[in-house]
Amino acid sequence: MSDSSANKVLEAVQDLLPKIAARADQTERDRRIPDESIAELKEAGVFTMLQPKRWGGLEADPVEFYEVVRTIAAVCGSTGWVSSIVGVHPWQLALFPDAAQREVWGEDPKTLVSSSYAPTGRLTPVEGGYEASGRWSFSSGCDHCSWVLLGALVMGPEGKPTDFLTILVPRTDYQIDDVWDVVGLRGTGSNDIVVDKVFVPAHRTLSFNDVSALRCPGQTENTAPLYKLPFGTVFSYTITTPIIGIATGAYNAHVERMRERVRISYGGQKVAGDAFAHVRVARAASDIDASWLQLERNLDEEMRYSSAGEEMPMELRLRARRDQVRATERCIEAIALLFKNSGGHSLKNGNPIERAWRDGNAGSVHAANDVERWLAMYGKGEFGLPIEDAMV
Repeated sequence: MSDSSANKVLEAVQDLLPKIAARADQTERDRRIPDESIAELKEAGVFTMLQPKRWGGLEADPVEFYEVVRTIAAVCGSTGWVSSIVGVHPWQLALFPDAAQREVWGEDPKTLVSSSYAPTGRLTPVEGGYEASGRWSFSSGCDHCSWVLLGALVMGPEGKPTDFLTILVPRTDYQIDDVWDVVGLRGTGSNDIVVDKVFVPAHRTLSFNDVSALRCPGQTENTAPLYKLPFGTVFSYTITTPIIGIATGAYNAHVERMRERVRISYGGQKVAGDAFAHVRVARAASDIDASWLQLERNLDEEMRYSSAGEEMPMELRLRARRDQVRATERCIEAIALLFKNSGGHSLKNGNPIERAWRDGNAGSVHAANDVERWLAMYGKGEFGLPIEDAMV
């Protein structure tokens, strides 16, 4: 069911689209989202859509959040990506112990949090918590954030990992290393986070075992169905939805351009009259639509189980991941088809289709988009084999 507050966020974002699109070149040059865009998205309420109401958030339906992300990404892939990544972190912070939530949101409910989940850092147990050290890569939007969520292994006395935690670290306890100079999603500012022997109290940690089991400390205070959804679905859809938006933007730009384009080498034929171009556009449109509709269906179904207080079927959780990686795969194929059908015009730097080709492919290499891994995992489930991966 649509929420009027969430509708207002979408309406506000639609009003911002011309500005966001106009800043796309600047975003790429600066390798970060402009401060003006972040301020406007904050004011529109994008970053609090999945935040608990008790902390000033909307507790919006996740489909409505991802619809906003998809809309932004259609005009600027980097801005859509950061809106999605940073915008989903209030959802995860709501799973942490209440003391951690109070530290982040107690004084400013609009505080932003970035992340880097790969457990490249290490934790050493100490009295009252852990000592953290390491370097974490790909923390999108970190320049605009005051806290960071980091994945880390807890190391036992024999040097072997005993647990996988997400830790919460304030800006005063880490450094940002500006290393983000890449081909696609250049404007996301996905720089490295460096931590050196920092104390992390126990209440600022979240066990991935609890997350996978859908039983987290923050659910005591945050009882809405939104906070009982699988991390594997919510996080992976956070990665794929911007790619669907990027493909949508490429499609819109392609259709607008091709309506007027004339192929001189084909005797002045208008592309709009080319039957082969019609077929390519139809294929691309179908793949993009199918990508979004499957994700929407799965989220709606998971929310129904969560709202009813019923156990989330593993079949549904696996299907959600199956459709997520296929959505990415379909959208990348659609972008490639549109890129090819656009001819030499699409090669020009700054062209929306050229940028979509780079941004979409950049997003597709994220670990959440390991297509074969998750299709194989779905197949294991269908054949009744045990599922051991926690990211489902």
